[in-house]
Amino acid sequence: MYYDVTAAKYLGDYRLEIIFENGKSGMVDFRKLIERGGVFAALEDPDYFRQFEINRELGVITWGNQVDIAPETLYHEATGESLPGWMTPEPEIKKTA
Repeated sequence: MYYDVTAAKYLGDYRLEIIFENGKSGMVDFRKLIERGGVFAALEDPDYFRQFEINRELGVITWGNQVDIAPETLYHEATGESLPGWMTPEPEIKKTA
């Protein structure tokens, strides 16, 4: 089960405090996603990152309706609760020197 995002607050350094419809909340650090690049590379711009919005229809955080993060992933990151059984965790990205 997952819960829609109802509120979010910018905390600085690519971190958001996120509140879900069940009342639980937590901090999510988006640096791991940004490091993956691709569509998430745009979030590296601090000004762009701060322009997040909540898409109330979908219950997700979005940037310019171009980048969004699944609510299941946000809930897992913010609360530490397990991902739904139908989701598989993303493999860890190993940095090379």
